[in-house]
Amino acid sequence: MDKNQLKALKNLLASPKKVVIIPHKNPDGDAIGSTLGLSMYLEKLGHSCTVIAPNDYPQFLKWIPQQERILKFDHAAEQSTELIKVADIICTLDFNHLSRIGAMEKVVADVDATFVMIDHHQQPADYADFMYSDTTMSSTCEMVYHFMDMLGDVDLVDKDIATCLYTGIMTDTGSFKFASTTGTTHRVAAALLDTGIDGFKIHSNILDTNSTNRMKLLGCALNNLVVLEEYKTAFISLSREELNDNHFKKGDTEGFVNYGLSLEGIVFAVIFIQDLQEDFIKLSLRSKGSFSVNQFAREHFKGGGHDNAAGGRSDDTMEATIERFKSVLPNYKNELQEAYEN
Repeated sequence: MDKNQLKALKNLLASPKKVVIIPHKNPDGDAIGSTLGLSMYLEKLGHSCTVIAPNDYPQFLKWIPQQERILKFDHAAEQSTELIKVADIICTLDFNHLSRIGAMEKVVADVDATFVMIDHHQQPADYADFMYSDTTMSSTCEMVYHFMDMLGDVDLVDKDIATCLYTGIMTDTGSFKFASTTGTTHRVAAALLDTGIDGFKIHSNILDTNSTNRMKLLGCALNNLVVLEEYKTAFISLSREELNDNHFKKGDTEGFVNYGLSLEGIVFAVIFIQDLQEDFIKLSLRSKGSFSVNQFAREHFKGGGHDNAAGGRSDDTMEATIERFKSVLPNYKNELQEAYEN
């Protein structure tokens, strides 16, 4: 965001506004943390804020400060629609295209409001009046902190805001181990910890709340692990039947794909998950080094994201999807080998 845009946005925020803040569908820790953190900050400036998520989010995020205020569009469509229609400002966080908000897209696309995008994904759409886009950032939560700093308001970060932002940074960096973690990321995390938040408790709330069913589902997933050594690739699949047999709940498969990536010699990992209601396969893709899963997902599976973390989907059966995936790997053999060697 350049200086002129920043000045114009600061002028816009100089008087009270009705603000709606929206994360992507199936929001994760970064989406929930960034939207709630921004909401609390804007309320300190005198604005009326509502966070509206397209749908529900995992149980392990339901301890975050003020999360109970989040409206879920799929359960409160009429109320959400009215709030969106009368909003002066709509902030979209942690996604780069309105298609990422599912059924909300039609409502949001038709309103006459000022749009503000804060996001770190590649190739953002141009719907926003004010765009803060930076693909080098570890997380949208880190960007919200910098956003507040750019507006001269970092002193407004209290323990609740800090808890939300730290949660998103921690989850989107894989507890600060992903390549997107920089010295600046650690400095922001340190500033958040200095507000007095309990970093240990945040990690515990996110990572140490496994149910017995989730652990059994993980066992099932690892039993389905396939390693393709020639292509430095590993993948896991979970069918609808396997999800149901293990009493799947939203968020239970979070992080499963990283087990494949943790194998020695593997630089590309994928998990294929059959949707419980609709006939499609969801893909989560992860990589190490120079191999871009963002490009791979865009070219073959209607998806995208970051260079080392992306998502996609397939409308084929599980078997056909996996066969298609395996059939294109030879085209990437040299790239995968290069990522492994470097």
